[in-house]
Amino acid sequence: MIRKLLRLINRREDEGGMHQAAILLGVFSLISQLIGLWRDRMLAHTIGPGPLLDVYYSAFRIPDFIYLSIASLASITVLMPFLIDHMNSNGKDSARKFFNDVLSGFFLLLTLVSIAVYFMMPRLAQYIAPGFSTLQLHELVGVSRIMLLSPIFMGLSNMIGTVTQLMRKFVVFSLSPIFYNLGIVFGILFLYPKYGVYGLAIGVALGALMHLLIQIPTIVKAGFTPKLAARLEHATLRQVVSLSLPRTLGLSMNSIALIVILAMASKLSSGSISIFNFSYNLETTPVGIIGISYAVASFPLLSEAFARGDMDKWQKSIISALRQIIFWSLPLSALFIVVRAQIVRVTLGSGAFSWNDTKLTAAAFALFTLGLIAQNMILVSVRAFYAAHNTKTPLIINAFCSIVIVALAYFLLHAFETVPMFRYFIESLLRVPDIPQTAVLMLPLAYSIGTLLNAWLHWVDLRRQYLTSVGSLPRTLFEAVAASFAVGITAYASLNALSYVFSMNTFFGVLMQGGIACILGTLAGLILLYLLKSESLFEILNAARKKFWKVDFVEPEK
Repeated sequence: MIRKLLRLINRREDEGGMHQAAILLGVFSLISQLIGLWRDRMLAHTIGPGPLLDVYYSAFRIPDFIYLSIASLASITVLMPFLIDHMNSNGKDSARKFFNDVLSGFFLLLTLVSIAVYFMMPRLAQYIAPGFSTLQLHELVGVSRIMLLSPIFMGLSNMIGTVTQLMRKFVVFSLSPIFYNLGIVFGILFLYPKYGVYGLAIGVALGALMHLLIQIPTIVKAGFTPKLAARLEHATLRQVVSLSLPRTLGLSMNSIALIVILAMASKLSSGSISIFNFSYNLETTPVGIIGISYAVASFPLLSEAFARGDMDKWQKSIISALRQIIFWSLPLSALFIVVRAQIVRVTLGSGAFSWNDTKLTAAAFALFTLGLIAQNMILVSVRAFYAAHNTKTPLIINAFCSIVIVALAYFLLHAFETVPMFRYFIESLLRVPDIPQTAVLMLPLAYSIGTLLNAWLHWVDLRRQYLTSVGSLPRTLFEAVAASFAVGITAYASLNALSYVFSMNTFFGVLMQGGIACILGTLAGLILLYLLKSESLFEILNAARKKFWKVDFVEPEK
């Protein structure tokens, strides 16, 4: 049993199987996301939206900013093309030395920055959450200081993940976020009862450490044992930083936008930050399963194709990944918007999480879902630019759209408070007219609008600079839109019919009503796609058969 498990962890995926690799990553991502939903359910049940949970979620902002602004200087998308070049030109020894030089330099930088921020945290906390009370600010400082271990561990794990992806050890790479969430769950179950919100922070740091440790045996076996270099090659570090700095600035801008948005939320009703994060985490579940899976699976292929000058394969890989993202994202968005209340109630609705919390979170979840396809497309589009060694275009687009998000959030909050007709329209549309705290809904709305703009600008520049053909993307878009209507209409009709059978006042009733509606809506979409002879559908079925059943699947004639 243990041998089989080790063989699975160290298994290398086929070079040409992007869809198969994406399916594998998607399966493990689904497991991780389910654990993440269990984590959020325990937080909602045990603590509920309020001052304490607002502190916990706000404490992530500075550590996350350090991770994005420092660790991303040596991220997978930047290091992999360098490692491939070293392997192809000078062999494995050169690649190993390059890897250890970068690892050592950025470990030192992450540690020094985290120590400096530790002492600056009392001042920074006032800017992160200007609406917090004195007690909340004191707790925010302590919790954030513990979480400063997280960017160090996650940054190192991110760099090590470059090797595991390069070697196509996607299983062990996929296990990392699972162990990260398990660490947080451990903190909720065993540390929170004894240490309060500080126990939750210890769980986050423990999860980040497990995220790192799970990958180390695999890279040691691959001949890339991590070692701190006695003498750093400054030229190597400058080369990496010069290429990755635009990307890091772009990511930092997005992180700053989230910091500003949550600072706005801290001035709203208590629990607004918690509602924002609960709904955001729900929406990022399909992003992790779809977008990240295809982005991770496609990036090694894109990097190698561009390094060899095989632009035909490079373009086909991008189009293929984008087709699958459109194919999955649009129908899922329609389904989530229709069944939003049932999803939130089943995943979060217990204990301290009230029915009003459910309705408000469901409304925010629906607004976030509007940008689901955009978030997934951005993940692949950005990696296409990075594989082509172009980090400036994503920087300009991300910086511009981050400013747009912040400006929209401020404008929409002002309009929501001062224009009664606008407020009435939003509350009636999302069915939350009798609930306080609805102003927080303007934040996910602003975020989704900015994200849609971001995806569109990335696509326009990708098309203008690199793509000579869009292949069958228009056909896939038509199929996905048609399937979305079939899924949404069927799920909505099913919910209305099932409301006479199951009660929304019990967990079983909500689960059955939402579950059956999801199944019937999905079946309607699949039947329509089958009748349309969807190329994307048969690609996925073929890849799944090869991955899990190892038999040939005959695709019908196009």
